[in-house]
Amino acid sequence: MLGNFTYCNPTKLYFGDQSLHNLSTELENYGSNILLVYGGGSIKKNGIYDEVINILKDSGKNIAEIPGVMPNPTIEKLCEGVAIARDHKVDLILAVGGGSVCDYAKAVSVSIHCDEDPWDKYFIRFEDVSCEIVPVGCVLTMVGTGSEMNGGTIITNHEQKLKIGHVFGENVNPKFSILNPNYTLTLPKTQMMAGFYDIMNHICEQYFSGADDNTSDYISEGLMKSLIHSSRIAIQDPNNYEARSNIMWTSTWALNTLVAKGKSTDWMVHMLGQAVGAYTDATHGMTLSAVSLAYYRYIMPYGLDK
Repeated sequence: MLGNFTYCNPTKLYFGDQSLHNLSTELENYGSNILLVYGGGSIKKNGIYDEVINILKDSGKNIAEIPGVMPNPTIEKLCEGVAIARDHKVDLILAVGGGSVCDYAKAVSVSIHCDEDPWDKYFIRFEDVSCEIVPVGCVLTMVGTGSEMNGGTIITNHEQKLKIGHVFGENVNPKFSILNPNYTLTLPKTQMMAGFYDIMNHICEQYFSGADDNTSDYISEGLMKSLIHSSRIAIQDPNNYEARSNIMWTSTWALNTLVAKGKSTDWMVHMLGQAVGAYTDATHGMTLSAVSLAYYRYIMPYGLDK
């Protein structure tokens, strides 16, 4: 292990098929006004929306909603969410969905009390948060991004043809995340596969850097082995809970910054993939799969041992 580092991850995780039961306990820690953020409506079809709404109402919360968060959240959607959050004077943002929904919730959380243009401040100048941050909680329904346990967020600006991520510090991490593998079982096969590519690339971006004997690399190898094993099972049997639970847990650990410790990391595949996504709006995992093999063939002569 080379260098010096600090590791702190303040996100509290609830994992398993009964994990949503912990939401009511977490809600006791926050005020009355909740902003519920979700995507295209699949949570209403599979019943997760009703479960969450009932818990919020039983907890006596006032609920505002931001539906329709797209796979690549836009600056226009961010501005819409900030306006709703300010009007509702929200005490907690609850993201129910996949990584894009979680990313979006964090972008809203750092923008509500920001007195500057959040796109310019956070995604062009890459400045840190200098205002109050509204806390975020997540109920995860798709795996891949690891957004449930990190401070990262990605926003797309179609006018400028830019899709830019900003990884904030631990102060922007979700305060809690609820991970029920059953919530991922209804995903279409293409979305599930895109998640696999996303997870693998998160690990590879951190793995393919440095040549020292690094404990983080051994952890990464274990995560990659688990992902390959479980994803092959899930492709053949999408309802296999054991496989899907292992994939969900691997996804979280792939990008909660643990395996980056003692590493320089790369992230060039993500930069290339996000550039493609800015022009095409293609699913993030699929843009990574499109550019990753070419890139790794290019860098292979510089890291043959690994």
